[in-house]
Amino acid sequence: MTSHPTTVFYASTLFGAMSLAAGIDAGLFGDGRRVLLVSSNTPVPEVSTPLDATPGFAALASRFDEVRSWNELIAPLHPAEWRPRIVEAPMLERLVRSHLRLDVVDELVVESIAVAPARTIAGLVRDCPITVYSDGLMSYGPTRDPLPAEIFHRVTRLLHLDLVPGLAPLLLSEYGVPAVRLPEEPFLSVVREVATTAPAMAGGQAMILGQYLSALGVVTPEEEAGLHEAMLRGLAARGYTGVLFKPHPSAGREHARLLRAAAGPLGVQVTVAGESVPAEVCFATLRPELVVGCFSTALVTARRHYGLRAVSHGTGLVLERLTPYENSNRIPATIVDALLPRLSEDGFVDEPPAADLPELVRAVGYCMQAEAYPDLRPDGFSFDARYFKRRRLEALGLLDKPEKPGKPEQPPPGPLDRLRRKLRTTR
Repeated sequence: MTSHPTTVFYASTLFGAMSLAAGIDAGLFGDGRRVLLVSSNTPVPEVSTPLDATPGFAALASRFDEVRSWNELIAPLHPAEWRPRIVEAPMLERLVRSHLRLDVVDELVVESIAVAPARTIAGLVRDCPITVYSDGLMSYGPTRDPLPAEIFHRVTRLLHLDLVPGLAPLLLSEYGVPAVRLPEEPFLSVVREVATTAPAMAGGQAMILGQYLSALGVVTPEEEAGLHEAMLRGLAARGYTGVLFKPHPSAGREHARLLRAAAGPLGVQVTVAGESVPAEVCFATLRPELVVGCFSTALVTARRHYGLRAVSHGTGLVLERLTPYENSNRIPATIVDALLPRLSEDGFVDEPPAADLPELVRAVGYCMQAEAYPDLRPDGFSFDARYFKRRRLEALGLLDKPEKPGKPEQPPPGPLDRLRRKLRTTR
């Protein structure tokens, strides 16, 4: 039987697939057979457009010899929820390898290694090195969950875009995994290539980036709609009459409907970008004058790679609401809050207070996962209440717990007290 060395890639978003294509173009992967596993991790994948069916994917497909659906392979189970039992893993590994015709796997390349489906795939495609590619701003934060030795011993590198120059990724650093920058030009070239296949859309002078905070339980649906409307009011106050809204692929259509309803009284026309169109394609083709969002990675991408003016709104609320403190969205929210100007509802844009961003990110990362990163323990650091919870600091010994007031000293019993006590004991 002839062996066919294969690199297995996994992606769940068009942004991820573009990153993989850029890495291939940059020569970061081998020249053997390439198999791309795609999945849809939305709450109801059955009604979502599969990644390989989105318009922009056609520009990327030629980099891969085969494209296979993880959803179809494990149906009707949900990719983000299913993990095989330990006793089932050897049998399922044989089935997966047979289904994908995997004789020899040279390398497995995945995103979000700490959670399913990437962690599940890594447990079923074994005995090969693993490359993890970046989750955007989350690469600057600590690893979400501890990895079993059988997985972290195989991870050889973390590929990431240099979104924040001077900031080193924390992700997987506790396992000694080196961070390797994904070259900027191949990525931008891939975006331009995808843009040629994207559906035509009307632009706007400004752009709002939606997220799916309520679906994650960070805020209520009403509060998230309120954040979008506040961004719209801020843009209207600055004189913008045409706004492009880019909803998050996992957010559904309700946010766009509510934002359009709020736009009429403000005299603003809102255009909604397609769910499958990456924000980066909008940046490259439409060149909006101002981009606003909460803490989306695309905000920093707009500023870093496209030279667009990017501002934030609502990060203070998110930082207050994120629970538990270890929530992996905390680092992206912290970076955007400390790095980007802030747009108010009345249209004013204020610069954030000066901060040592690398030092701040290290301190927050330590407080999130102190046991995994003991070397990051801050010394002589001024803890801003916007980024640090007092209880967390006290639990880690970074702040002294307030002394509990003692019970007031009682005066010795008088004759009347002795009489009351005697009456109680004789009843």
